[in-house]
Amino acid sequence: MKNAKWVVSGNHIALSCGGQLLHPDAKEVWALVSGNGTPETEGIVWGSPEEDIPGITFSRIGCPLRIRLESDGKGNLTISLFAVRGGCEMPVDIIDGHIIDHCISGGRWHFLSGNVSDAGKLVEAAGIKSSGKISIRQYIRIIGHKSVNGLDFIDDRADLKGIRLTGDSRDVPQGLKAVLYPYQVTGWQWLRTMAENTGGCILGDEMGLGKTMQVIAELLHLRDEGSIPSLVVAPVSLLENWRRECRKFAPSLMVLVHHGPDRISNFRLFRNYDVVITSYQTVVNDNAMLRMLEWKLVVLDEAQNIKNPESRRTKACKSLVRAGSIAVSGTPFENHVSDIWSLVDFIQPGLLGTIQEFSRNITDDAEGGRKIEPVLSPLMLRRLVADVAQDLPEKVVSSQPLRMSEEECTGYNRYLEEIKSGSDADHPDLGMLQGLRVFCTHPWCQEGIPPYGDPCNASVKYQRCCEIIEEIISRGEKVLVFTSYRTMFGIFRKDIPPRFGIPVGTINGDTPVDERQRIVDRFNRTSGSALLVLNPRAAGTGLNITGANHVIHYNPEWNPALEDQASARAYRRGQERTVFIYRLYYLETVEEVVNDRIDRKRNIAGSAIVGTDGSHTDADDIIRALTLKPTYR
Repeated sequence: MKNAKWVVSGNHIALSCGGQLLHPDAKEVWALVSGNGTPETEGIVWGSPEEDIPGITFSRIGCPLRIRLESDGKGNLTISLFAVRGGCEMPVDIIDGHIIDHCISGGRWHFLSGNVSDAGKLVEAAGIKSSGKISIRQYIRIIGHKSVNGLDFIDDRADLKGIRLTGDSRDVPQGLKAVLYPYQVTGWQWLRTMAENTGGCILGDEMGLGKTMQVIAELLHLRDEGSIPSLVVAPVSLLENWRRECRKFAPSLMVLVHHGPDRISNFRLFRNYDVVITSYQTVVNDNAMLRMLEWKLVVLDEAQNIKNPESRRTKACKSLVRAGSIAVSGTPFENHVSDIWSLVDFIQPGLLGTIQEFSRNITDDAEGGRKIEPVLSPLMLRRLVADVAQDLPEKVVSSQPLRMSEEECTGYNRYLEEIKSGSDADHPDLGMLQGLRVFCTHPWCQEGIPPYGDPCNASVKYQRCCEIIEEIISRGEKVLVFTSYRTMFGIFRKDIPPRFGIPVGTINGDTPVDERQRIVDRFNRTSGSALLVLNPRAAGTGLNITGANHVIHYNPEWNPALEDQASARAYRRGQERTVFIYRLYYLETVEEVVNDRIDRKRNIAGSAIVGTDGSHTDADDIIRALTLKPTYR
């Protein structure tokens, strides 16, 4: 039988026996002090704390426990526990992940009352072993519990500005064939830091700031570390854009687009690639196979697609086995505070509890937003265009190649064969291609195809256009859409106002000349978002439309000068913001030929030497347009 002696250890009293310390709880200590019992550990006899530690007094009144989170300005986060009595704070110890439920200060012993059980579960869940420095992951776990469960004993004083943007001195991967803007370098470093420390984050930069480029840098870094494969999940309209961006800026990456009827069916083949790109629907359809291996990183582009926690795509994406997660979205909040639950649950599973627990504690209003903000801040990097304006050029052009849906491919190819069978192949002319160009704007625009249902469901291009418009209006900004075809004007006029609740103006050849500037003035004066649909010939010169800093070229023009003049309606003197220009075109169609011709002419000598209306288009371009057949893949 060994005798144990009471000693002061840190900020509490403990039993010293044979060179080891035992840490009895407050109930056991009080049993000795009050004479209500003599606790014993097998083979050890406990002494009296009053005799072993002379001069100590024991309070009969409990003290509430508090947790404080702080940062030191150097990127470090810390946790400390303390009891409160009479306005004084007394440090409380954590030993091997266990909160000591009593403390000693100024020769007086105090036991802790309330909060101890909840705090203990919190510390255990976060994996915290002692007071002092904690990781970002541990900090996030604590703040998540605080927000969802309404824990009022946590005092968060951390300055997240010094934490969430902390990068490092590592260079951008050598295989990246691009010069990043300073804010993009910071963004990649932040992605790197979050991947190493938390396992998941949200990249929420505004549209036009190059979120894809920052993610590609991270994919390249993972490949260089031997961490493959990674999975990128995106809307169908963006699959080709992701493939081309990877090929252009990270050509050393082995990339597979897993989509369409000819996609692979053996999950082992994914290991032959660095990056696999697929659609949300394919994740649903091939979920069993995609879950057969661990992805080093899963990226969800346009991640607002999983905002509905009960949807099949949401459940399928969350079921993927992964080491890291990135949700990419320029509009992480769309309608409700609860939209963010699903995104956070993807990047940090379980952090915010179940959707039922979240809904009970986080109201769908400004107060709910304030509650969730401390959880979201360390997990999301969001820069606005205004924040990084000094890094941006005056004009940012984004060409977005698209693939037709299976139904669109069928309709286009059928119409192509009709044109070829009824034309003089030996004397190709521009008129042969006009019907194909009309079809590319929207199948409904082609004569004989009646409109029905949602126009987004019938056209990948129109769906992508609406996705861009949605993000623009989420910023309260205006947009110009240029299209050459009158039938497309009708679709915009009919669909956009009820879909987005914004006014739509139009200027085309039917608009009286003296009315055009009044329409523009009304558009410029409109408060909030608005859309103006323009024919590039009717409105491509003379008008000053600086109220909009977004331009969408819905269909490519044979003449690059016509397109450039149209863009200049917004990109001109008096425009104080960066102008973002989006060019949409279909691959393997006449639009690809038009786009290639534009690029070729610009590369040769600029737009000034090109004919004004495409009437001098090379016969080779027409013949090529008549041979291309879009495929669904």
